[in-house]
Amino acid sequence: MKIIFCAVLATAFAFFVIPGRAQSGDLQKVLNQMDAASLKFQSAQADFNWDQLTAVIQSHETTTGTIAFRRANSGTEMIAHVKTDNGQPAPKEILYKNGELAYYQPTIKQQTIFSAGANRQQYEGFLTLGFGGSGKDLAANWNISFQGMETIDGVQTAKLDLTPKNTTGNQMFTHITIWIDPARAISLKQVFYQASGDTRTATYSNIEMNKIPASAFSIKVASGTQTVRK
Repeated sequence: MKIIFCAVLATAFAFFVIPGRAQSGDLQKVLNQMDAASLKFQSAQADFNWDQLTAVIQSHETTTGTIAFRRANSGTEMIAHVKTDNGQPAPKEILYKNGELAYYQPTIKQQTIFSAGANRQQYEGFLTLGFGGSGKDLAANWNISFQGMETIDGVQTAKLDLTPKNTTGNQMFTHITIWIDPARAISLKQVFYQASGDTRTATYSNIEMNKIPASAFSIKVASGTQTVRK
């Protein structure tokens, strides 16, 4: 359960640290590529693996499934279909749409709905963190340290370490590292760091671009399901 809610919040929420001219130029090139790719982005779908590490006991919880993102007139939409928790079947669905996040647990017939409210822009900032977001948006919301290029699954990715520019209120993560394919504005890997030492590592594979219909962004709730609003 812990990894699901951590993943929900991480996906749903949303200094340039540039010590030299070479890094500045490399980073700007990556951001410019993301700007160009973002203009072509309509939707994306991928398989995911979420690995939640609890540092104090060195315990891992893993969750697998599929996830999709779509740019809509009302903003960004996201749906995740959870298949397994720690290797065991555990069907769940997570939908973010129109400023609300729905967490559906069919096995207990319960749907919990969270409203983004005044935090909607922050939520969607996290949603587009590596899925169709532009370089300009990334630079507007995050202090970015360019950490070089790395190959993941045969794809050249830019490794970027991010700290939030908006430091008001409680911060869930101290910083986030993403490995992004700037040619598609798609993230292949993300690591979220907490002050406790806990981390959440998300990896994405089998990525498909601009093939996801709008009808895919809905949850079919079984009759008799209880809905709880928070």
